[in-house]
Amino acid sequence: MNKESGVQAIPAAQYLRMSTEHQKYSLPNQLTTNQSFAELNGFHIVKDYADSGKSGLDLKHRNALKQLISDVLGGKQDYKVVLVYDISRWGRFQDHDEPAYYEFLCRSAGVQVHYCAELFRNDGTLASAVMKALKRAMAAEYSRELGVKVRDAQVRGAQLGFKQGGVPGYGLRRMLLSPDRKHKRPLGMGEWKSLASERVILVPGPEHEVAVVRDIFRMLLEDKKKVGGIARELNRRNIPFLNGWKWRYKSVEGILTHPKYMGYCVYGRSSHRLRGPFVTKPKSEWVLKPGAYEAIIDPAGFERAQRILKSPTIQQSDEELLDKLRNLLSVRGELTKRIIKQTPGLASVATYRNRFGGLIEAYKRIGYDGHSVDSGFVQAYCRQALLRQRLFARIIELFPEEMSIKRRRSRRSRELLQVADGPVVSVILARTLRRHKGEVWRVRTFGRERRYITLVARLTRDNEAFEDFWLYPNLQGPGRKQFHLRRGREVPFGKRVVDLANLLEVIREIRGT
Repeated sequence: MNKESGVQAIPAAQYLRMSTEHQKYSLPNQLTTNQSFAELNGFHIVKDYADSGKSGLDLKHRNALKQLISDVLGGKQDYKVVLVYDISRWGRFQDHDEPAYYEFLCRSAGVQVHYCAELFRNDGTLASAVMKALKRAMAAEYSRELGVKVRDAQVRGAQLGFKQGGVPGYGLRRMLLSPDRKHKRPLGMGEWKSLASERVILVPGPEHEVAVVRDIFRMLLEDKKKVGGIARELNRRNIPFLNGWKWRYKSVEGILTHPKYMGYCVYGRSSHRLRGPFVTKPKSEWVLKPGAYEAIIDPAGFERAQRILKSPTIQQSDEELLDKLRNLLSVRGELTKRIIKQTPGLASVATYRNRFGGLIEAYKRIGYDGHSVDSGFVQAYCRQALLRQRLFARIIELFPEEMSIKRRRSRRSRELLQVADGPVVSVILARTLRRHKGEVWRVRTFGRERRYITLVARLTRDNEAFEDFWLYPNLQGPGRKQFHLRRGREVPFGKRVVDLANLLEVIREIRGT
């Protein structure tokens, strides 16, 4: 309550934001201005929302503003007004309608937004609307102009050979330079230069990392290893990547293709301006300064590596790839994945898949009928996938309330059955295989699914339909990745499901025992 007038003060919240942690006095200044505005207008601040060190370009990283809007829309707030220092603190959104939308959400919930340091009152009048629109445009334009200036300064710095932010990468470290370009000390992870006159360059890192980088190029140039093979070899040697991670295709490829390893200062390989999407820039738009750093790999060796990496696929047209496939077909008489992988100088199976939508489609382009091991396997796989879908549909149709389909987050994960308030059931289709001692069913288990109750659907001799169904309580243990069931013999450690209508009953029976 206002002591002088005896009028009850209106409860208010305040939203505070500063762009970087270096703006030491930004939040205190906003607090002082907001408090003065509240006292003059009969408000009493009861809650603070603060985004410290957050850009105003988007809402994604501003948890405090998101919480404010959530509280207002959910009716959880105990205030009637939100105080903000000025239009730019509310945001510098590049779409001028976005800040207006967030303000509208507050206003529609009965919470008015006031800008304490602006010269106009946010009272809904035409003059207020015009001034807000103008100020929002000015706030957005300020960020755009500042971004242009910063980028120009970074380009000039890169042209002089100075590193413009980012991690140094494997085998390299950042070195702090004095204004007269003398080495001061290496910078650790997360450390920044403290003076505007200081600069940063890259230098070779620890000797063991430099040796690994050179060994990667040697394996490509001399041993003729592929990028994936190099990654596997490094992991086999128990050589850790950054932060103890294992080597992946991309981590090896990044070393083999980045010019910084031959002493180039590189800037502008990608762009993420004004919190927009990441855009990969063509090499013609990169800023390259040769001789800026001490090279780990000589330029001649680096260029040879680029030719090796590009020669199999990137520089070949679709017709050139198909011609090589035709020549291989004329020599071998058939085409399979194994033959393609074992042929030197031929593009990988993945390349044909990416260019033509699959190997079978590439076979059609060269007039190959596709009756090969590959096409037969693909057709069998498609038939089996269709049978699996039909089985799931039949089970859900029989038990719509008691069972459902369970999917894990992974894109490649298999579908499972979930019993309501019960266990998870793995589903495996066992194909018939012909062996010299007779016909068998092959049961192939899948990783973590071995700990679940497993439904094995055994297929007929032509693998076109279901012959019978068996439930197994547990397929864990050594030697259980794959096993065979001989036709005509009973299964010692499973329970037969005579009719799918009894599936749920048998599952509960197995679970109980």
